[in-house]
Amino acid sequence: MSDTELVLRSTRVITPEGTRAASVAVAGGRITAVLPYEASVSGSARMEDLGDDVLLPGLVDTHVHVNDPGRTEWEGFWTATRAAAAGGITTLVDMPLNSLPPTTTVDNLRTKQAVAADKAHIDVGFWGGALPDNVKDLRPLHESGVFGFKAFLSPSGVDEFPHLDQDGLARSLAEIASFGGLLIVHAEDPHHLEAAPQQAGPRYADFLASRPRDAEDTAIAQLIAQAKRLDARVHVLHLSSSDALPLIARAKAEGVRITVETCPHYLTLTAEEVPDGASEFKCCPPIRESANQDLLWQALADGTIDCVVTDHSPSTADLKTDDFATAWGGISGLQLSLAAVWTEARGRGHSLEDVVRWMSARTSQLVGLDRKGAIEAGRDADFAVLAPDETFTVDPAALQHRNRVTAYAGKTLSGVVKSTWLRGERIVTDGEFTAPKGQLLTRTP
Repeated sequence: MSDTELVLRSTRVITPEGTRAASVAVAGGRITAVLPYEASVSGSARMEDLGDDVLLPGLVDTHVHVNDPGRTEWEGFWTATRAAAAGGITTLVDMPLNSLPPTTTVDNLRTKQAVAADKAHIDVGFWGGALPDNVKDLRPLHESGVFGFKAFLSPSGVDEFPHLDQDGLARSLAEIASFGGLLIVHAEDPHHLEAAPQQAGPRYADFLASRPRDAEDTAIAQLIAQAKRLDARVHVLHLSSSDALPLIARAKAEGVRITVETCPHYLTLTAEEVPDGASEFKCCPPIRESANQDLLWQALADGTIDCVVTDHSPSTADLKTDDFATAWGGISGLQLSLAAVWTEARGRGHSLEDVVRWMSARTSQLVGLDRKGAIEAGRDADFAVLAPDETFTVDPAALQHRNRVTAYAGKTLSGVVKSTWLRGERIVTDGEFTAPKGQLLTRTP
Protein backbone atom coordinates (compact mmCIF):
# COMPACT_ATOMS: atom_id res chain seq x y z
CA MET A 1 0.00 0.00 0.00
CA SER A 2 3.01 2.31 -0.30
CA ASP A 3 1.47 4.25 -3.22
CA THR A 4 -1.97 4.52 -1.64
CA GLU A 5 -3.32 8.06 -1.40
CA LEU A 6 -6.68 7.38 0.27
CA VAL A 7 -8.34 4.60 2.23
CA LEU A 8 -12.08 4.47 2.80
CA ARG A 9 -12.98 2.12 5.65
CA SER A 10 -16.47 0.89 6.46
CA THR A 11 -18.07 -2.01 8.27
CA ARG A 12 -20.33 -2.36 5.21
CA VAL A 13 -18.73 -2.20 1.77
CA ILE A 14 -20.76 -3.52 -1.16
CA THR A 15 -18.47 -5.48 -3.47
CA PRO A 16 -19.25 -7.91 -6.32
CA GLU A 17 -18.65 -10.74 -3.83
CA GLY A 18 -21.10 -9.33 -1.28
CA THR A 19 -21.19 -6.88 1.60
CA ARG A 20 -18.36 -6.98 4.10
CA ALA A 21 -16.22 -4.89 6.40
CA ALA A 22 -13.30 -3.63 4.31
CA SER A 23 -10.77 -0.93 3.61
CA VAL A 24 -10.79 0.36 0.04
CA ALA A 25 -7.45 1.69 -1.18
CA VAL A 26 -7.36 4.43 -3.81
CA ALA A 27 -4.53 5.89 -5.88
CA GLY A 28 -4.62 8.00 -9.02
CA GLY A 29 -8.41 8.07 -9.02
CA ARG A 30 -8.70 4.28 -9.19
CA ILE A 31 -9.41 1.57 -6.67
CA THR A 32 -6.16 -0.29 -6.17
CA ALA A 33 -7.28 -2.90 -3.64
CA VAL A 34 -10.17 -4.00 -1.44
CA LEU A 35 -8.43 -5.01 1.77
CA PRO A 36 -9.42 -6.48 5.11
CA TYR A 37 -11.05 -3.98 7.44
CA GLU A 38 -8.05 -3.87 9.78
CA ALA A 39 -5.41 -3.56 7.06
CA SER A 40 -2.57 -1.23 7.97
CA VAL A 41 -2.35 2.10 6.21
CA SER A 42 0.90 3.76 5.16
CA GLY A 43 1.74 7.06 6.81
CA SER A 44 1.19 9.09 3.64
CA ALA A 45 -2.31 7.77 2.94
CA ARG A 46 -5.37 9.63 4.17
CA MET A 47 -7.87 7.53 6.11
CA GLU A 48 -11.61 8.16 5.97
CA ASP A 49 -13.42 6.02 8.53
CA LEU A 50 -17.08 5.82 7.53
CA GLY A 51 -18.15 3.80 10.55
CA ASP A 52 -21.31 1.81 9.81
CA ASP A 53 -22.40 3.90 6.83
CA VAL A 54 -22.51 1.80 3.67
CA LEU A 55 -19.90 2.35 0.98
CA LEU A 56 -21.38 1.51 -2.40
CA PRO A 57 -20.25 2.14 -5.98
CA GLY A 58 -21.49 5.40 -7.43
CA LEU A 59 -24.70 4.91 -9.36
CA VAL A 60 -24.71 5.06 -13.17
CA ASP A 61 -27.89 6.57 -14.64
CA THR A 62 -28.12 5.88 -18.36
CA HIS A 63 -31.41 7.73 -18.98
CA VAL A 64 -31.28 11.47 -18.25
CA HIS A 65 -32.69 14.43 -20.19
CA VAL A 66 -30.43 17.37 -19.37
CA ASN A 67 -31.95 19.60 -22.12
CA ASP A 68 -28.80 21.72 -22.40
CA PRO A 69 -28.32 23.72 -24.60
CA GLY A 70 -31.56 25.10 -25.97
CA ARG A 71 -33.99 24.36 -23.16
CA THR A 72 -31.79 25.22 -20.21
CA GLU A 73 -34.72 26.81 -18.45
CA TRP A 74 -35.96 23.22 -18.08
CA GLU A 75 -32.65 21.82 -16.80
CA GLY A 76 -28.92 22.18 -17.46
CA PHE A 77 -25.66 20.34 -16.88
CA TRP A 78 -24.82 22.38 -13.79
CA THR A 79 -28.08 21.68 -11.99
CA ALA A 80 -28.66 18.15 -13.27
CA THR A 81 -25.21 16.93 -12.27
CA ARG A 82 -25.47 18.56 -8.84
CA ALA A 83 -28.80 16.82 -8.29
CA ALA A 84 -27.28 13.54 -9.43
CA ALA A 85 -24.28 13.91 -7.13
CA ALA A 86 -26.54 14.72 -4.18
CA GLY A 87 -28.33 11.44 -4.85
CA GLY A 88 -25.23 9.25 -5.08
CA ILE A 89 -25.05 9.16 -8.89
CA THR A 90 -21.53 9.60 -10.25
CA THR A 91 -22.13 8.99 -13.97
CA LEU A 92 -25.01 9.86 -16.27
CA VAL A 93 -25.64 9.38 -19.97
CA ASP A 94 -27.55 12.25 -21.56
CA MET A 95 -30.44 11.66 -23.94
CA PRO A 96 -30.29 13.25 -27.41
CA LEU A 97 -33.45 15.27 -26.78
CA ASN A 98 -34.90 17.71 -25.51
CA SER A 99 -31.87 19.88 -26.11
CA LEU A 100 -31.58 22.19 -29.10
CA PRO A 101 -29.90 20.99 -31.17
CA PRO A 102 -30.64 17.31 -30.58
CA THR A 103 -27.66 14.94 -30.61
CA THR A 104 -28.31 13.61 -34.12
CA THR A 105 -25.12 14.68 -35.95
CA VAL A 106 -21.47 14.86 -34.97
CA ASP A 107 -21.59 18.67 -35.07
CA ASN A 108 -24.53 18.65 -32.67
CA LEU A 109 -22.68 16.23 -30.38
CA ARG A 110 -19.70 18.60 -30.31
CA THR A 111 -22.03 21.46 -29.38
CA LYS A 112 -23.44 19.43 -26.51
CA GLN A 113 -19.99 18.41 -25.28
CA ALA A 114 -18.74 21.98 -25.36
CA VAL A 115 -21.64 23.14 -23.23
CA ALA A 116 -21.20 20.32 -20.70
CA ALA A 117 -17.42 20.46 -20.36
CA ASP A 118 -17.07 22.98 -17.54
CA LYS A 119 -20.44 22.39 -15.85
CA ALA A 120 -20.37 18.68 -15.04
CA HIS A 121 -20.11 17.78 -11.35
CA ILE A 122 -20.12 14.09 -12.31
CA ASP A 123 -19.00 12.14 -15.38
CA VAL A 124 -21.23 12.56 -18.43
CA GLY A 125 -21.64 10.53 -21.61
CA PHE A 126 -24.02 10.97 -24.53
CA TRP A 127 -26.54 9.00 -26.54
CA GLY A 128 -27.06 9.77 -30.21
CA GLY A 129 -30.47 9.94 -31.85
CA ALA A 130 -31.94 7.87 -34.70
CA LEU A 131 -34.33 9.89 -36.87
CA PRO A 132 -36.06 9.10 -40.17
CA ASP A 133 -33.54 11.21 -42.10
CA ASN A 134 -30.21 10.67 -40.33
CA VAL A 135 -29.18 7.09 -41.13
CA LYS A 136 -26.05 8.53 -42.76
CA ASP A 137 -25.09 10.17 -39.46
CA LEU A 138 -25.29 7.06 -37.29
CA ARG A 139 -21.88 5.55 -38.04
CA PRO A 140 -20.04 8.91 -37.68
CA LEU A 141 -21.77 9.44 -34.33
CA HIS A 142 -20.79 5.94 -33.25
CA GLU A 143 -17.18 6.61 -34.23
CA SER A 144 -17.33 9.87 -32.27
CA GLY A 145 -18.09 7.99 -29.08
CA VAL A 146 -21.83 8.04 -28.41
CA PHE A 147 -22.96 5.04 -26.39
CA GLY A 148 -25.82 4.12 -28.71
CA PHE A 149 -28.88 5.58 -30.37
CA LYS A 150 -32.28 6.60 -29.07
CA ALA A 151 -35.39 6.18 -31.21
CA PHE A 152 -39.08 6.77 -30.64
CA LEU A 153 -41.72 4.55 -32.23
CA SER A 154 -44.43 7.14 -31.44
CA PRO A 155 -44.30 10.96 -31.36
CA SER A 156 -41.62 12.21 -28.99
CA GLY A 157 -43.34 15.40 -27.88
CA VAL A 158 -40.87 17.71 -29.63
CA ASP A 159 -40.97 18.46 -33.34
CA GLU A 160 -37.21 18.32 -33.89
CA PHE A 161 -37.07 14.63 -32.90
CA PRO A 162 -39.58 12.75 -35.12
CA HIS A 163 -40.34 9.09 -34.52
CA LEU A 164 -39.49 6.09 -36.70
CA ASP A 165 -42.15 4.07 -38.44
CA GLN A 166 -41.50 0.35 -38.92
CA ASP A 167 -39.63 0.90 -42.20
CA GLY A 168 -37.53 3.60 -40.59
CA LEU A 169 -36.83 1.35 -37.62
CA ALA A 170 -35.66 -1.39 -39.99
CA ARG A 171 -33.32 0.98 -41.84
CA SER A 172 -31.81 2.49 -38.70
CA LEU A 173 -31.47 -0.84 -36.93
CA ALA A 174 -29.80 -2.47 -39.92
CA GLU A 175 -27.25 0.33 -40.06
CA ILE A 176 -26.61 0.21 -36.31
CA ALA A 177 -26.26 -3.58 -36.39
CA SER A 178 -23.70 -3.26 -39.20
CA PHE A 179 -21.22 -1.63 -36.83
CA GLY A 180 -22.24 -3.45 -33.65
CA GLY A 181 -24.07 -0.55 -32.06
CA LEU A 182 -26.98 -0.37 -29.62
CA LEU A 183 -30.47 0.98 -30.32
CA ILE A 184 -32.48 2.10 -27.29
CA VAL A 185 -36.18 2.48 -27.92
CA HIS A 186 -39.20 4.34 -26.58
CA ALA A 187 -41.62 1.54 -27.39
CA GLU A 188 -45.23 2.66 -27.76
CA ASP A 189 -47.15 1.90 -30.93
CA PRO A 190 -48.67 5.07 -32.46
CA HIS A 191 -51.67 3.25 -33.92
CA HIS A 192 -52.74 1.94 -30.53
CA LEU A 193 -52.26 5.41 -29.06
CA GLU A 194 -54.39 6.97 -31.79
CA ALA A 195 -57.14 4.41 -31.21
CA ALA A 196 -57.21 4.94 -27.45
CA PRO A 197 -59.77 7.33 -25.93
CA GLN A 198 -58.41 10.87 -25.74
CA GLN A 199 -60.08 12.93 -23.06
CA ALA A 200 -58.68 16.30 -21.96
CA GLY A 201 -58.91 17.40 -18.36
CA PRO A 202 -57.55 16.77 -14.89
CA ARG A 203 -58.61 13.12 -14.35
CA TYR A 204 -55.64 10.78 -14.13
CA ALA A 205 -57.86 7.85 -15.10
CA ASP A 206 -58.51 9.50 -18.46
CA PHE A 207 -54.80 10.00 -19.10
CA LEU A 208 -54.04 6.40 -18.14
CA ALA A 209 -56.67 5.17 -20.60
CA SER A 210 -55.01 7.24 -23.35
CA ARG A 211 -51.70 5.33 -23.00
CA PRO A 212 -52.84 1.68 -22.89
CA ARG A 213 -50.58 -1.25 -22.14
CA ASP A 214 -51.18 -2.75 -25.57
CA ALA A 215 -49.35 0.23 -27.13
CA GLU A 216 -46.22 -0.85 -25.28
CA ASP A 217 -46.80 -4.55 -25.84
CA THR A 218 -47.24 -4.22 -29.61
CA ALA A 219 -44.23 -1.94 -30.04
CA ILE A 220 -42.03 -4.26 -28.00
CA ALA A 221 -43.19 -7.28 -30.03
CA GLN A 222 -42.31 -5.42 -33.24
CA LEU A 223 -38.91 -4.44 -31.86
CA ILE A 224 -38.17 -8.01 -30.85
CA ALA A 225 -39.05 -9.23 -34.34
CA GLN A 226 -36.72 -6.68 -35.96
CA ALA A 227 -33.88 -7.42 -33.54
CA LYS A 228 -34.24 -11.16 -34.11
CA ARG A 229 -34.26 -10.76 -37.89
CA LEU A 230 -31.13 -8.59 -37.91
CA ASP A 231 -29.35 -10.12 -34.89
CA ALA A 232 -29.25 -6.55 -33.58
CA ARG A 233 -28.73 -5.34 -30.04
CA VAL A 234 -31.72 -3.42 -28.64
CA HIS A 235 -32.79 -2.00 -25.31
CA VAL A 236 -36.34 -1.21 -24.18
CA LEU A 237 -36.59 2.10 -22.36
CA HIS A 238 -38.77 2.83 -19.30
CA LEU A 239 -40.91 -0.32 -19.35
CA SER A 240 -44.20 0.25 -17.54
CA SER A 241 -46.48 -2.50 -18.90
CA SER A 242 -46.17 -5.79 -17.06
CA ASP A 243 -48.12 -7.43 -19.91
CA ALA A 244 -44.98 -7.22 -22.06
CA LEU A 245 -42.88 -9.27 -19.63
CA PRO A 246 -43.69 -12.72 -21.10
CA LEU A 247 -42.72 -11.46 -24.57
CA ILE A 248 -39.43 -10.18 -23.24
CA ALA A 249 -38.66 -13.31 -21.22
CA ARG A 250 -39.35 -15.51 -24.24
CA ALA A 251 -37.16 -13.35 -26.49
CA LYS A 252 -34.29 -13.54 -24.03
CA ALA A 253 -34.66 -17.31 -23.78
CA GLU A 254 -34.49 -17.50 -27.58
CA GLY A 255 -31.24 -15.55 -27.63
CA VAL A 256 -32.58 -12.21 -28.86
CA ARG A 257 -30.12 -9.51 -27.83
CA ILE A 258 -32.52 -7.44 -25.78
CA THR A 259 -32.21 -5.69 -22.44
CA VAL A 260 -34.85 -3.78 -20.52
CA GLU A 261 -35.02 -0.98 -17.99
CA THR A 262 -37.71 0.38 -15.74
CA CYS A 263 -37.80 3.50 -13.56
CA PRO A 264 -38.19 4.46 -9.90
CA HIS A 265 -41.59 6.03 -10.50
CA TYR A 266 -43.02 2.80 -11.92
CA LEU A 267 -41.61 0.86 -8.96
CA THR A 268 -42.65 3.24 -6.17
CA LEU A 269 -45.73 5.19 -7.32
CA THR A 270 -49.11 3.80 -8.38
CA ALA A 271 -52.02 5.03 -10.46
CA GLU A 272 -54.31 4.64 -7.47
CA GLU A 273 -52.47 7.34 -5.53
CA VAL A 274 -52.21 9.99 -8.27
CA PRO A 275 -54.52 12.92 -7.46
CA ASP A 276 -56.53 14.41 -10.28
CA GLY A 277 -54.78 17.46 -11.71
CA ALA A 278 -51.38 16.43 -10.28
CA SER A 279 -49.42 16.38 -13.52
CA GLU A 280 -46.11 16.15 -11.66
CA PHE A 281 -47.00 12.43 -11.90
CA LYS A 282 -47.39 12.50 -15.69
CA CYS A 283 -44.93 10.53 -17.79
CA CYS A 284 -45.11 8.43 -20.95
CA PRO A 285 -45.63 5.55 -20.72
CA PRO A 286 -47.66 6.20 -17.58
CA ILE A 287 -47.52 5.12 -13.97
CA ARG A 288 -49.84 2.12 -13.81
CA GLU A 289 -51.76 0.21 -11.15
CA SER A 290 -50.30 -1.44 -8.05
CA ALA A 291 -50.85 -4.96 -9.38
CA ASN A 292 -48.82 -4.02 -12.45
CA GLN A 293 -46.09 -2.66 -10.17
CA ASP A 294 -45.88 -5.96 -8.28
CA LEU A 295 -45.14 -7.77 -11.53
CA LEU A 296 -42.40 -5.28 -12.44
CA TRP A 297 -40.71 -6.04 -9.13
CA GLN A 298 -40.96 -9.77 -9.80
CA ALA A 299 -39.35 -9.23 -13.21
CA LEU A 300 -36.48 -7.31 -11.62
CA ALA A 301 -35.97 -10.16 -9.18
CA ASP A 302 -35.88 -12.82 -11.90
CA GLY A 303 -33.77 -10.80 -14.36
CA THR A 304 -36.38 -10.19 -17.06
CA ILE A 305 -35.89 -6.49 -16.33
CA ASP A 306 -32.18 -5.70 -16.23
CA CYS A 307 -31.82 -2.29 -14.65
CA VAL A 308 -33.39 0.80 -13.08
CA VAL A 309 -32.79 4.35 -14.36
CA THR A 310 -34.52 7.64 -13.71
CA ASP A 311 -35.72 8.90 -17.10
CA HIS A 312 -35.23 12.30 -15.47
CA SER A 313 -37.29 14.52 -17.80
CA PRO A 314 -37.94 17.93 -16.27
CA SER A 315 -39.68 21.02 -17.54
CA THR A 316 -40.56 24.45 -16.24
CA ALA A 317 -43.34 24.48 -13.67
CA ASP A 318 -45.75 26.30 -15.98
CA LEU A 319 -45.78 23.31 -18.36
CA LYS A 320 -47.06 21.08 -15.57
CA THR A 321 -50.68 22.26 -15.88
CA ASP A 322 -53.63 20.46 -14.30
CA ASP A 323 -54.73 19.13 -17.70
CA PHE A 324 -53.12 15.71 -18.13
CA ALA A 325 -53.70 15.80 -21.88
CA THR A 326 -51.56 18.89 -22.49
CA ALA A 327 -49.15 19.00 -19.51
CA TRP A 328 -45.53 18.12 -20.20
CA GLY A 329 -44.88 14.45 -19.55
CA GLY A 330 -41.80 13.78 -17.48
CA ILE A 331 -40.74 13.09 -13.90
CA SER A 332 -37.70 14.61 -12.23
CA GLY A 333 -35.98 11.93 -10.21
CA LEU A 334 -32.20 12.27 -10.21
CA GLN A 335 -31.67 13.34 -6.61
CA LEU A 336 -34.24 10.96 -5.13
CA SER A 337 -33.87 7.80 -7.20
CA LEU A 338 -31.63 5.82 -4.84
CA ALA A 339 -33.71 6.59 -1.77
CA ALA A 340 -37.01 5.96 -3.57
CA VAL A 341 -35.94 2.58 -4.92
CA TRP A 342 -34.25 1.53 -1.70
CA THR A 343 -37.31 2.44 0.38
CA GLU A 344 -39.57 0.23 -1.72
CA ALA A 345 -36.98 -2.49 -2.27
CA ARG A 346 -36.32 -3.07 1.42
CA GLY A 347 -40.05 -3.28 2.08
CA ARG A 348 -40.23 -6.06 -0.50
CA GLY A 349 -37.34 -8.03 0.97
CA HIS A 350 -34.58 -6.89 -1.39
CA SER A 351 -31.09 -5.89 -0.30
CA LEU A 352 -28.89 -2.92 -1.04
CA GLU A 353 -26.79 -5.34 -3.09
CA ASP A 354 -29.82 -5.80 -5.36
CA VAL A 355 -30.24 -2.04 -5.72
CA VAL A 356 -26.56 -1.64 -6.60
CA ARG A 357 -26.86 -4.38 -9.21
CA TRP A 358 -29.88 -2.69 -10.85
CA MET A 359 -28.68 0.91 -10.64
CA SER A 360 -24.89 0.67 -10.99
CA ALA A 361 -23.48 -2.68 -12.16
CA ARG A 362 -26.01 -3.43 -14.90
CA THR A 363 -26.30 0.14 -16.14
CA SER A 364 -22.52 0.26 -16.46
CA GLN A 365 -22.61 -3.00 -18.38
CA LEU A 366 -25.35 -1.68 -20.67
CA VAL A 367 -23.10 1.08 -22.00
CA GLY A 368 -19.76 -0.70 -21.65
CA LEU A 369 -18.34 1.46 -18.86
CA ASP A 370 -16.05 -1.21 -17.49
CA ARG A 371 -14.36 1.20 -15.09
CA LYS A 372 -17.65 1.99 -13.34
CA GLY A 373 -20.25 0.06 -11.42
CA ALA A 374 -18.32 -1.93 -8.80
CA ILE A 375 -15.97 -1.62 -5.86
CA GLU A 376 -13.03 -3.73 -6.99
CA ALA A 377 -9.43 -3.16 -8.03
CA GLY A 378 -9.04 -1.34 -11.33
CA ARG A 379 -12.37 0.49 -11.26
CA ASP A 380 -12.76 4.24 -10.90
CA ALA A 381 -12.95 5.31 -7.27
CA ASP A 382 -16.56 6.48 -7.59
CA PHE A 383 -18.55 6.00 -4.39
CA ALA A 384 -21.69 6.92 -2.55
CA VAL A 385 -21.74 6.81 1.24
CA LEU A 386 -25.23 5.92 2.42
CA ALA A 387 -26.93 5.82 5.80
CA PRO A 388 -29.56 3.27 4.75
CA ASP A 389 -31.69 3.42 7.89
CA GLU A 390 -31.92 7.19 8.18
CA THR A 391 -35.07 8.74 6.80
CA PHE A 392 -36.03 12.12 5.38
CA THR A 393 -39.18 13.77 4.12
CA VAL A 394 -38.95 15.09 0.56
CA ASP A 395 -38.97 18.89 0.53
CA PRO A 396 -38.96 20.28 -3.03
CA ALA A 397 -37.02 23.33 -1.81
CA ALA A 398 -34.09 21.03 -0.91
CA LEU A 399 -33.71 19.65 -4.44
CA GLN A 400 -30.88 20.68 -6.75
CA HIS A 401 -32.98 20.32 -9.92
CA ARG A 402 -33.50 23.61 -11.73
CA ASN A 403 -37.28 23.23 -11.47
CA ARG A 404 -38.23 21.79 -8.12
CA VAL A 405 -41.35 19.98 -9.21
CA THR A 406 -41.49 16.45 -7.85
CA ALA A 407 -43.96 13.59 -7.61
CA TYR A 408 -42.24 12.60 -4.35
CA ALA A 409 -43.06 15.77 -2.40
CA GLY A 410 -43.96 14.98 1.19
CA LYS A 411 -42.95 11.32 1.00
CA THR A 412 -40.75 9.89 3.73
CA LEU A 413 -37.87 7.93 2.23
CA SER A 414 -35.12 5.77 3.69
CA GLY A 415 -31.48 6.22 2.75
CA VAL A 416 -29.55 9.43 3.25
CA VAL A 417 -26.55 10.03 0.99
CA LYS A 418 -23.85 11.42 3.30
CA SER A 419 -21.22 12.01 0.64
CA THR A 420 -20.41 11.24 -2.99
CA TRP A 421 -16.94 10.64 -4.41
CA LEU A 422 -15.66 10.87 -7.97
CA ARG A 423 -12.31 9.25 -8.81
CA GLY A 424 -11.27 9.42 -5.17
CA GLU A 425 -12.33 13.03 -4.56
CA ARG A 426 -15.28 13.95 -2.42
CA ILE A 427 -17.60 16.09 -4.56
CA VAL A 428 -20.52 16.58 -2.17
CA THR A 429 -20.87 16.23 1.59
CA ASP A 430 -24.11 16.93 3.43
CA GLY A 431 -25.27 19.22 0.64
CA GLU A 432 -21.98 21.11 0.19
CA PHE A 433 -20.47 20.83 -3.31
CA THR A 434 -16.99 21.24 -4.69
CA ALA A 435 -16.28 22.89 -8.04
CA PRO A 436 -17.21 20.68 -11.03
CA LYS A 437 -14.83 17.74 -11.44
CA GLY A 438 -16.73 15.60 -13.95
CA GLN A 439 -15.25 14.31 -17.18
CA LEU A 440 -16.91 13.78 -20.53
CA LEU A 441 -17.03 10.10 -21.40
CA THR A 442 -17.05 8.38 -24.76
CA ARG A 443 -17.76 4.78 -25.71
CA THR A 444 -14.72 2.54 -25.58
CA PRO A 445 -14.04 1.10 -29.07
